Amino acid sequence: MAHRTNTSARDRTLNDKALVVAVETRERAESIEAELAEFEALAEAAGATALQTIVQRRDRVDPATLVGSGKAREIAELAQELDARLLLVLNDLRPRQRKNLEKLIPLPIVDRTMLILDVFARHARSREGKLQVELAQLRYRQSNLIGVGADLSRLGGGIGTRGPGETKLEVDRRRIATRIAVLNRLLRDVRRQRAVRRSAPHRERLVALVGYTNVGKSSLLNALARSDAYVADRPFATLDPTIRRVYLKPGAYVRVADTVGFITDLPPDLVNAFRATLEELRDADLLLHVLDASNAQWERQSRAVETILHELELDRAPRLRIFNKSDLRVAHMPEADALYVSAKTGAGLDALRAAIVDCFA
Repeated sequence: MAHRTNTSARDRTLNDKALVVAVETRERAESIEAELAEFEALAEAAGATALQTIVQRRDRVDPATLVGSGKAREIAELAQELDARLLLVLNDLRPRQRKNLEKLIPLPIVDRTMLILDVFARHARSREGKLQVELAQLRYRQSNLIGVGADLSRLGGGIGTRGPGETKLEVDRRRIATRIAVLNRLLRDVRRQRAVRRSAPHRERLVALVGYTNVGKSSLLNALARSDAYVADRPFATLDPTIRRVYLKPGAYVRVADTVGFITDLPPDLVNAFRATLEELRDADLLLHVLDASNAQWERQSRAVETILHELELDRAPRLRIFNKSDLRVAHMPEADALYVSAKTGAGLDALRAAIVDCFA
């Protein structure tokens, strides 16, 4: 078991002081460290202060409590000692594991999927975005029986309960199903409206930015279009699609769409809920797969994006691979079949414009 204490975070006062717990099984081909760092970034984006991170290495996860009853009691004691108010669990919990953990650890328990949903809820701004997040939250609670067998009244309005669906945490299955039906109907209306807009004649081709969360897609859009789309150095800062007109060469323009970022093992409920938004990708004439040249984990992130594009049946869509943040480039990056740009310095943007022109020649 490994412990990592964030002393600077303990000096700050935020809404949720949390313990972070992860189980790493020996059958894993890769270290858990990259996923854990990503999880901690999500926790920070949700407003949590990570007091301490506990990594337990086991042959397999405990089917009853994930970590084992003895370890769960140790975590409960540590939580009391540090005055933690929340338990964040990297691993996705089964309903039985959650129920048993709640009996041993008297804290609200939020797993990775719940945390991602919470960050989405925090950043949803448009009516459509809020509808999609609420639908994903309710589908997840329905499939995991959260709000049926677990005591959620003590969760209040904190991490894991935030968003437009937070007042419905304790509704029964029938009311959840009824609300899901309403949300599906509203989102079908959104889908029809989008279809009408897409069927209208457009003067310029559509280019869509896709990529892992926080690789700089919005910054790249701003650099290309000289615009001011919202940018933040945190996961899932952009949920609602943003379209800007971009100059390529004299007399040639395209519409460039920024889309929601992806993440490894993006919850299926979230992918399904955001299909109305992601359908913009289907009508794109070209996809720009943006990667982070400053991130040593770019290959893992690229695989995650390719997996989701496959789920969306976009494997064969025309695309260019773009490495952003080239001013901070790490070693061992591919030279062939890729373009290097920096939204910050402007390096490589002319080459990118020329490459887009060539794709449409």
